[in-house]
Amino acid sequence: MKLFLNECGIVCALGETHPEIKRRLLRDADSGVAPTDAWSPGRVLPLGRVETALPDSEALPLGQRSRNNQLALAALNQIRPALEAAVARYGAARVGVVVGTSTSGISVTENALRALGAKGALPDDFHYAQQEMGSPAAMLARELGVAGPAYVHSSACSSSAKAMASAARLIRMGLCDAVLTGGVDTLCAFTVAGFGALESVSADRCNPLSANRNGINIGEGAALFLMSAEPAAVALCGWGESSDGHHMSAPDPAGGGARIAIAQALARAGIGAGEIDYINLHGTATLQNDAMESRVVADMFGPKVAVSSTKPFTGHALGAAAALEAALCWLAMQDDNPHGALPPQLWDGVADPALPALDIVAPGRALGRPLRYALSNSFAFGGSNAALVLGRVR
Repeated sequence: MKLFLNECGIVCALGETHPEIKRRLLRDADSGVAPTDAWSPGRVLPLGRVETALPDSEALPLGQRSRNNQLALAALNQIRPALEAAVARYGAARVGVVVGTSTSGISVTENALRALGAKGALPDDFHYAQQEMGSPAAMLARELGVAGPAYVHSSACSSSAKAMASAARLIRMGLCDAVLTGGVDTLCAFTVAGFGALESVSADRCNPLSANRNGINIGEGAALFLMSAEPAAVALCGWGESSDGHHMSAPDPAGGGARIAIAQALARAGIGAGEIDYINLHGTATLQNDAMESRVVADMFGPKVAVSSTKPFTGHALGAAAALEAALCWLAMQDDNPHGALPPQLWDGVADPALPALDIVAPGRALGRPLRYALSNSFAFGGSNAALVLGRVR
């Protein structure tokens, strides 16, 4: 059974509409990462912040009111008519919701604890359920009135790739006819401080694969897909998942788990490595991740496949990163990109001589034909690896 990504709603630091995001990514090479101290008082950091106005959450139950859920609603609203049509066609019990997140509503708790410290009481509009990991799926299911499976994956940076794989399994097993899937994550002081404590945050825009790379830029965003067996321009052709069991915050230097995930994704897609036109790297700009991933890609695909990390455009959206990067590939595969303009990489161009040479996409580059197959990699803390193969089918 072939599974299609029928619609995509996306909100990130590059914007909130398909035309704006595609223009800034594919034509203007205009980063959405900008300096702010909003989540790190006294320390200005470049972050991928969503600047657009978000939907009001007042109509939601108190336990579901959070900026994270507002961001998910913003992505949902872009594709809500298609979801409502799927519910009408298949029935509420045959439509599921599977999304990834890592922060959920923890920023609400941060604000509540500040109020507790200042006033001695938690705010009346605070509810513990606002930070529960399952909140985005529960909220989306409630909004759509669906009764199929609704749950969240939270495995750090692979969360939303694993959510999309789970959505595919629900359809293939016959439990659902359509699934709303993807991921959402929002900026909060907790993650900014946490990555800062690990000395993994860059004071400048992140610089993947560079000899000068020194850490990530954290970002936020939401990307939601309607997945079904109904034909569309882009399919989720394959996926792979693995676990390193190597270290809590560092990848296996040999990339054993990454290789397994990529090989599984290619096998499920029924294609060879040579058929991949473009690879969206996990590309965090940390020393160890870039070293591992570049070696795996060079070994499995050789030096001529086009690659880039789009995190200098969006920041690293953590639990939403995989879905967000799949969405950027999805946008590049649509009919309005007939020359196959590729997502470029923004970096200083100073290649690390310790890493294998890769064909890094420069701004303005295009295949000269539609983009057929793209691989998107996600490698998370705890050794949780996932890879997705997207394919253009018309």
